[in-house]
Amino acid sequence: MTTLVIGAHGQIGQRLIKHLAASGDTPRAMIRSQEQAQTIKALGGEPVIADLEGDFSAALTGCDKVVFTAGSGGHTGADKTVLIDLWGAIKAVDAAKASGVKQFVMVSSRGAENPDAAPARIKHYTVCKHLADEHLIHSGLTYSILRPGRLTDEDATDQVRTDWPDSQEEQWVTRADVAAAIAHCLSSNATHQRIYPLFHGEQRVAEALA
Repeated sequence: MTTLVIGAHGQIGQRLIKHLAASGDTPRAMIRSQEQAQTIKALGGEPVIADLEGDFSAALTGCDKVVFTAGSGGHTGADKTVLIDLWGAIKAVDAAKASGVKQFVMVSSRGAENPDAAPARIKHYTVCKHLADEHLIHSGLTYSILRPGRLTDEDATDQVRTDWPDSQEEQWVTRADVAAAIAHCLSSNATHQRIYPLFHGEQRVAEALA
């Protein structure tokens, strides 16, 4: 099985590449430039250069599974959010379907289930995530969707929850635990056709995503 990670040079992507490589896999890592290739190789991935804003369908050749963990980032404008988080995700879903990919794991966001409830400053972001998720759900692909809370850089805890905490202060999760959750989705049929909110909690990843 070959897994393509779209957004591999991002903070979750790099943690995922390292996690999969430690399990004996050699994930294919989609990156934008040759300058990023050495980082990917050092993590144990196979770099492939392709542009999410262009035609990247060749990157999926021979891949059985796809992970979409790309994002425009908080420093860009709404235009990039539309092009990456929405249009890029839609193109990735369509390319995966055309290539016969067996499973697609989408890293979405808390709030994607109801963008109207999101603060005005990030409503465009949650709308993009919602529409990308819906496109995947109705694509006919086998999917798993993760909707993590506020992301932090602490080490993996293997302690998560898939129900919503009572307070906003508790609505966080480490990027490392998100990477572990993605890896679990890739290896567990029980996560197929499921959508998971993901926050720091008290269950092990495998238990929470059972």
